[in-house]
Amino acid sequence: MNAFTALFLAALAIATGTRLWLAARHVRHIQAHRDRVPDPFASQIDLAAHQKAADYSSARSRLNSAGVVLEAVLLLALTLGGGFAAIHGATEAAFGPGLIGGVVFMAAVIVVSAIVELPLDLYRVFGVETRFGFNKMTLGMFLADMLKQAVVGALFGLPLVLAVLWLMASAGSLWWLLVWLVWTGFSVTMLIVYPTFIAPFFNKFSPMDDGDLRRRIEALLTKCGFRSQGLFVMDGSRRSSHGNAYFTGFGKAKRIVFFDTLLSRLEPGQIEAVLAHELGHYKMNHVFRRLAWTFGLSLGFLWLLGLLRDAAWFYEGLNVAAPASDAMALVLFMQVVPVFTFLLRPLMAMYSRKHEFEADAYAARNASATDLAEALVRLYKDNASTLTPDPLHSAFYDSHPTAAARIARLQQMASA
Repeated sequence: MNAFTALFLAALAIATGTRLWLAARHVRHIQAHRDRVPDPFASQIDLAAHQKAADYSSARSRLNSAGVVLEAVLLLALTLGGGFAAIHGATEAAFGPGLIGGVVFMAAVIVVSAIVELPLDLYRVFGVETRFGFNKMTLGMFLADMLKQAVVGALFGLPLVLAVLWLMASAGSLWWLLVWLVWTGFSVTMLIVYPTFIAPFFNKFSPMDDGDLRRRIEALLTKCGFRSQGLFVMDGSRRSSHGNAYFTGFGKAKRIVFFDTLLSRLEPGQIEAVLAHELGHYKMNHVFRRLAWTFGLSLGFLWLLGLLRDAAWFYEGLNVAAPASDAMALVLFMQVVPVFTFLLRPLMAMYSRKHEFEADAYAARNASATDLAEALVRLYKDNASTLTPDPLHSAFYDSHPTAAARIARLQQMASA
């Protein structure tokens, strides 16, 4: 057995085993606390809502575990099982070994993966989400969204892949640096283009109606020195009863978007506090810091791919004949790297939770800590978010602090 094959199998076993173990811990912890609402929330969330959240979170975790197993089996089938080699051979025979053949190969891998994962996606939407009363989608809408995603992916993704493969073939030893520049430019462009041209392809965005709420929000924006392209309400209720609010865009293309479900559930002061939290992310440069981290990591990974591109042991260890095409190098690298980086997830999650605490503090200074705490509790209840996650599972996966930790800090700020 190739040494890299053994290393790959060990890393995959560790990552998959850890993910399944964490999910099992999470479900056990949630179910152990299912019959009692935590004291800080007992006056705002009844037992029935708490139990619904426990059962919903457990169902999602079990489904995710099935996805973890499927993901591992699929990866083994495509690598050591010869799947990638077979797909590559078929596309190369049909389209030749050049750029077009490489693009078709990468597209074919995406299509095969999507087909394999489709049953779990259908069960997530029409099984779990429907059973707990969140899904509003029809099968027709689900399939239409899939088609739209494929069209958008083809229009924007295929030219990018073509440019990357061309640079790998013709740009010399520093191709990875030029590819990084192209990727960075593409990512920034998408941040600008997405709100205006792509998002409306999936949802309807309407300007927020004039009224007390809009004036209140505009006053907050002025106070915080934030300029945007506008305030919009998204018809999120067409697909789900979950509520949310977010920023989208970059530079002058920034938009503030509220789900219609969120506006229907929260009081004006609570909506203002939620927006103040989102403004905190922007004003404290969290968005730019995360972009910088993303671009920095992508540069490091492309440099690493530059080293592995000509390493015969890398391909042979994954059951691919060397030398392999640039498209094969890209696909193998993108599929295998997450296996080796999974154990770094707690660091990324911790960094994200730090930003969430900072944004809460900003909201407390510029709006109301009490209103934000009340809004969060309402959203936890309406979205059936568990109040009792397993601490270790949370450390690996949760980009936001636990409900108890977050509400406790907000209450301290309010009292102070």
